[in-house]
Amino acid sequence: MPLSLHAAYVPSALQMLGTANHLIDTAEKWCAEHGAEHADFIGARVYEDMLPWCYQIKCVAEHTQGSIEGVRKGVYSPDLNPPPTSFDDLRAKLGGAVAAMEALTEEEMEGFIGQPMRFEFKDSRMDFTAEDFLLSFSQPNFYFHCATAYDILRMKGVPVGKRDFMGRLRIKP
Repeated sequence: MPLSLHAAYVPSALQMLGTANHLIDTAEKWCAEHGAEHADFIGARVYEDMLPWCYQIKCVAEHTQGSIEGVRKGVYSPDLNPPPTSFDDLRAKLGGAVAAMEALTEEEMEGFIGQPMRFEFKDSRMDFTAEDFLLSFSQPNFYFHCATAYDILRMKGVPVGKRDFMGRLRIKP
């Protein structure tokens, strides 16, 4: 049986949204245990020219929920609004993305297949089919931003490991 677009995209999106939520919880707990300010994480960067931790978490939602909204419109442009700057606001952003992913049906996702899709940012434009946009652009992006958020926590000394990144696995019952 061929793998559906829904099966190829939605469970992985939900897994990384769960990971991003777990990273927020872990950072908040670490702050409480070590007397650290939340801002120490919210604005932390791997390197000065990279975007901060809060942006990385925001992008996990943007490349899941935002990408689906883009597919529905036939065009996706990055949300350039500032990212949420509190743990609770970041959780709310992710919560909206989780709800959007959970609401997707296999029928709707399969209906996207073959539809034209365009990515636009400033002067650049890339044309895709909906499924190629989701699987070759959006999916690598939500993994990248989640991994970068994880890396920032490691850089700040938070004891997270591979299991913290992998999140909820889809193991056989």
